[in-house]
Order: sequence, then structure tokens, then C-alpha cells
Amino acid sequence: MRSETTTLPAPSALSRFLASDIAYSFRRSPLAVTASIALLLLVVSAIFSPLIAPQNPYDLKQLFIDKAELPPIWSADGEMPYLLGTDPQGRDVLSAILYGARISLIIGVASVGLSMLIGVSIGLLAGYFGGIIDNFLMRIGDTVLSIPTLLVAILVSALFREALPPALREPFAAIILVVAISLTSWVQYARTVRASTMVERRKEYVLAARIIGVRPSRIMRRHILPNTLTPILVAATLNLGLAILSEATLSFLGVGMPITQPSLGTLIRIGNQYLFSGSWWVVVFPAAELGLIVLAVNLIGDWLRDVLNPKLR
Repeated sequence: MRSETTTLPAPSALSRFLASDIAYSFRRSPLAVTASIALLLLVVSAIFSPLIAPQNPYDLKQLFIDKAELPPIWSADGEMPYLLGTDPQGRDVLSAILYGARISLIIGVASVGLSMLIGVSIGLLAGYFGGIIDNFLMRIGDTVLSIPTLLVAILVSALFREALPPALREPFAAIILVVAISLTSWVQYARTVRASTMVERRKEYVLAARIIGVRPSRIMRRHILPNTLTPILVAATLNLGLAILSEATLSFLGVGMPITQPSLGTLIRIGNQYLFSGSWWVVVFPAAELGLIVLAVNLIGDWLRDVLNPKLR
């Protein structure tokens, strides 16, 4: 009698992830779950703001001066569909927040991505080759850190604005912000990757790759870089909140997004002028949105750091 063996199907990637320690730790952390749900709702509402927002705050045809400075809907003078009231230009505050959050998130994610690209490249080069290259690149990083981050971002933003013609300053405002923030935040990634690379380059698999003639660029890209992704991921998550705050700070100071394309920082700057005139909702609600986004990102980053660091378990 022949015995038949049944081969079980291989578990899918989703099944393996749900059974992993990270997923288990996530389910066991109410704070991480709450922060993730809150961040997901904020991101989805920002992405689909053209479909959700009652008004397009960038369309001047939809702004009415006679609807200026309306209080929130629960107040006696509130009107539909202005749930959170209107600003002095007649712009719906809720619509402006949704559109502004989308700009802030895009700039934050783009600046983190660019700073990661710069920092990881410099860290790999410095850690792998060492010597003069390492000293030169790390001294550049020390110079960047010796100057206040906000001052460097303001200086870079001002230089780019002066270099561009006046007609191109507003269309390229987001790109200027991304570059300004990235040039001040790449050092942490470079130092993290450099430390990991200096450890990995002495291991047997890297020495074996050198012996058989593998190019240094391939060794760094295919062998060393994957082993440094964990600290990079944690740093990127934690720095996302800082990047969003940096954009808001620059916009609040008037060197960020213009009034025609307001981010959360621009909305706070505009609303701050009317804080003590009775129109408190113009500044309070954008500031609350910014605070919720940064808080949710930081909570997820703290949880991810604790999970991926075996010493903290």
C-alpha cells in the first residue's frame, strides 16, 4: 500500500508578516495601534482632500468675502458647509487644513527620502573606504551640525529663491523646501550608515566578495546596504515628524509655501494674525492638525525603535 504525502502550500508574505514578532508587538501595543489609525485617517483625508473638502481653497471663484471669519458650525453664527469656520479671505478652514496637510506630508516625505539618499550614500562611502574620504565627508557633516538647523534651512531657501526668477519662485516653492530641509538632516543617516558599514566591511562575506573581484559599488549596494536598513528605517520614521515641523516653521517664518498654496505652517502664520481678534479657529485647528500628525508619527517611530532594538526588549 503506497503512502501519499501531501505538500502544504508555502505561507504567503502576508501570513509570515502577521506571524512575525513585529506584528505581534504591534497588536499588543494599544498606543501604536491608536497612533497608526489616527495617522492613517489623517493621511487618507489629506490625499483625498479634493473629494472630501467642501471647497477648493486654491480656487478664487469659490471664495466669498461675505462669508469671511465665520465661526465653527456649533457656534450661533456658524453656517454650513463651513464646519470649522472660515478665515478672513472667506476660505473654508477645514478645506484649507485638508489641502495644507497634503502639502506638508508630501514635503515631509520627499525631504526624508532625499536626505536618506544623501546620507546613506555618504555613510556608505565614508564607512567602506575610510581614511581621507571618511575624514573629509564626516568633517562636512560636523560643519553642517555646528550651524543651527533652522538657520541653514533659511539660508538655503533664501539662496534658491534669489537664484530663481520671480515668476518661478512660487511654482518651485515646494522643491526649494525639500532641498533646504534635506541639506540639514542628512548627517544622522550618514553617521548611522557609516557606523554599520565599518562593522560590516570586516565580516567574512565582504572579504570574500573583495577576493573574487566584486566591485566596491556592488558590495556596498548589494551586501552592506541591506544590513543597515533597520536603523535607517527607524531614523526615517522619527525624522519624518521633524521634517514636517521644519516645513511648518519655515512657512510660518515666511520663507516656505506661499499664500496661494498654503501648507499647515502657512495657515498657522496667517491665522496667528487674528488669534487675539476673536477668530481663534483660524489658527487653532491648523495647529491641532499639525500637532496630531507629528505626535502620531513620533509615537510610531518610538514603538518601531523599541521593537527593532533587541537591547530594549
